[in-house]
Amino acid sequence: MRARFHLGLLAAALLLAAAPAVAQESAPQPGPAKPEWVKPPAKLPHVGGDPSKNLDFLFGALKAAPDASIAKAIEERIWAVWAVSRSDTANLLMLRARTALTGKDSDLAIKLLTAIIKIKPDYVEAWNERATLYYTRKDYGRALADIREVLKREPRHFGALAGLGLILQDIGDDRQALDVYRRVLAIYPRMEHIPDAVKRLQEKVEGRDI
Repeated sequence: MRARFHLGLLAAALLLAAAPAVAQESAPQPGPAKPEWVKPPAKLPHVGGDPSKNLDFLFGALKAAPDASIAKAIEERIWAVWAVSRSDTANLLMLRARTALTGKDSDLAIKLLTAIIKIKPDYVEAWNERATLYYTRKDYGRALADIREVLKREPRHFGALAGLGLILQDIGDDRQALDVYRRVLAIYPRMEHIPDAVKRLQEKVEGRDI
């Protein structure tokens, strides 16, 4: 019980640091009970230029995307920008970490990601990848701590926000999970599974419209 209370406080702190909630879009047919943990695609497009300017443009396009296929293409370009570390050492360690993951050696992957974070603490994807690993181990405390670091550096990180929502659902805090998913939709209205999750949680937490 104490551990769950601590996790709830940490999740609440993350919510306070995130952007204000907005109303969600209408949802399509119901999907799975919970969204899946979002991961970057295996193959990423090449992006050049200034990363910060790229992201501002891409997030604007993501919000205005007219359909899911265009939104998905924009999403992949955002992941591609996030993947840029601007450090040869960090790139090499990340490659080794992903090789370790392919071999299902999560202990080694975590050690390598921790090494990346030490030499390149502003590299958002190292924090996000480690949060993902902690989540798969159900180590929610460490996963939440890494999500906090991601969102401190990139508040628009829809993957980390969706992960926060999943953890909140897992620990039974549906109301805060609903708030988080609404924030995801404010950034990425067509994100896969999230509109369905909002619809289900809204009915569960707030009741059906009369």
